[in-house]
Amino acid sequence: MRVMLKLELDCTPDAAWRALHSPAVLREVVAPWLDFASLEPGGLPTAWPQGRHRLQPFAFGVLPVGEEVVDLSHPGGLPPGVRMLRDGGGALTGPFALFERWDHRMAVSALPDGRTLYRDRLRFDAGPLGALAWYPTWAFWQWRGARLTRLAPSWAFDPPGTADAAAAAPTGDGPPEASASPEAHPDARPEGSPA
Repeated sequence: MRVMLKLELDCTPDAAWRALHSPAVLREVVAPWLDFASLEPGGLPTAWPQGRHRLQPFAFGVLPVGEEVVDLSHPGGLPPGVRMLRDGGGALTGPFALFERWDHRMAVSALPDGRTLYRDRLRFDAGPLGALAWYPTWAFWQWRGARLTRLAPSWAFDPPGTADAAAAAPTGDGPPEASASPEAHPDARPEGSPA
């Protein structure tokens, strides 16, 4: 089974790329239907590195529904200007474990106007329940797409010390950019605040 999205996001490809690696953004994108807590020592990081990360999903933010693994990698062999994040994890226990195979790929590239072309493809196998699982999965992916589109402008914050921050730094020719405010970035919320 396959579900796909193709969106134009109102942020730069660098901002979208950082957002794809952010547990805080994941939590915002799937709210209010799901939430996640880390099962790893130290809790959720600011940005996920490649590799396996164990999570506790919560339906409607409160009901524990098994255990999942996010298994992140960066596939190669892509056209110039395209970056891809792959999640090859999936549920280990709980109702989402009906998905026997999970291959989620998210790609970002620049549009001519500097915004982001976001492409998302989920391939899954749910065995004999695949046909029944497809529509709810498709509907949830449409929700994700709407949330990504709505949240993307808030990803414009460029962390201090990055090349993007240096490029966005005020030159004295005008007021500083509003997007440089840490409050505009989803990871700027205090630890433990709702997503």
